[in-house]
Amino acid sequence: MAGFCKKLLTRQQEALPLQPVVLTRDQHGISRRQISENALKVLYRLNKGGYEAYLVGGGVRDLLLGRQPKDFDVATNATPEQVKGLFSNCRLVGRRFRLAHVLFGRDVIEVATFRGHHHSVNTSKHVSSRSKEGMLLRDNVYGTIEEDAERRDFTVNALYYNIADFTVLGFAGGLQDLEARRLELIGDPQTRYREDPVRMLRAVRFSAKLGLSISPRTEAPIKELAPLLADIPPARLFEETLKLLLAGQGVETYRQLQHYNLFAPLFPEAAEVMGRGNNRYGRFIELALANTDERIAQDLRVTPAFLYAALLWGPVETRTQEFVNEGGLGYHDAFMLAADEVIGRQVKSVAIPRRFSTVVRDIWQLQDRLTKRAGKRPFRLLEHPKFRAGYDFLLLRAELDPRLRELAEWWTEFQQANPVERQPLSRNARQGQDGENERGERKPRKRPRRRPRRRKES
Repeated sequence: MAGFCKKLLTRQQEALPLQPVVLTRDQHGISRRQISENALKVLYRLNKGGYEAYLVGGGVRDLLLGRQPKDFDVATNATPEQVKGLFSNCRLVGRRFRLAHVLFGRDVIEVATFRGHHHSVNTSKHVSSRSKEGMLLRDNVYGTIEEDAERRDFTVNALYYNIADFTVLGFAGGLQDLEARRLELIGDPQTRYREDPVRMLRAVRFSAKLGLSISPRTEAPIKELAPLLADIPPARLFEETLKLLLAGQGVETYRQLQHYNLFAPLFPEAAEVMGRGNNRYGRFIELALANTDERIAQDLRVTPAFLYAALLWGPVETRTQEFVNEGGLGYHDAFMLAADEVIGRQVKSVAIPRRFSTVVRDIWQLQDRLTKRAGKRPFRLLEHPKFRAGYDFLLLRAELDPRLRELAEWWTEFQQANPVERQPLSRNARQGQDGENERGERKPRKRPRRRPRRRKES
């Protein structure tokens, strides 16, 4: 009975029209000069075609916060087919929710039709459907701008910039929450997270990226519902992890993911190793994320492969040692087997495209090759296409492992030296102290080769 009343109240609340707070042109700081030229083209053509056209969501939110948006999304009452009729450079995408992408070279303006409520239409499997857990599998239900605002995830994303009169419409208290730096979910959190568990990741991302505090009611069910992320396709979670960890606030995002139990569903192998009480790998991940954040702040290039190599290094190193101790394998064979196993398991949770997993393996394999510094090997390694990534990875490891510092310093000196100075560095390279290599393994002693006796001539 209580559950039925809750559903009834939720439906009554959804049915009530939202009265937006309207900011006129002189009450907000958004200028058309801040909006991309291509987004303006889409907005103007929709408006001239007789349709409502709004810049919506994160683009409006970021402009009000004084930030430059990366993407400009458009919302309209035109259906995807009507949008396609207006733009020859348009393609329709998406099964869960039909969208129109208007293409300007590499720039893509996403146009979404106002979404409606499922209970207000005679739904079918072709229009709307849910899984047993409540997750939306298909969502092609169209409605009004008020219904669209209610269907958005967070109040700070229920913001609309009207190209017709340049006003800003804030629904569900979004403008007030933005001013209070508060992240508030629209609707019942349990229901909304079950509809799309990725919203839990979005809550963490917006909180870390924008410095917003997650409201108590919004954060309350996250730890309990975190396992629902296992139902999300691994390819989609790959895109979400890039947004989470490559936005410039990776360290804060990682800490929040751990706090809300969201890290383990994404990276179960790494979580398992750290769950054994080995916090060294947790510190290593934070070092890698801090390094990535610093590079992003300096507008330097970053690659997801380096980050995934760091996230999965703990499981690979741990599994390698287990294969050596339990299976009696040599280090190289154990390492290759461990790398295959860890990546094979990881892609079941978060897919890693081959173009990145190949680089991840290169970075890992270079860690062993960098220990071999005698003769011509270091010269050949400098020409390896992923040498720099492997070297940077070694520097991070050396920050936590004193045994690697001499090796890292040697490679730093070797790179900075001129070709003449590199020759003696290579000849005098230490292969380890007291007969040990950099992994602490004692090297087998080679027996001196006996020269054959010369037979006396009779």
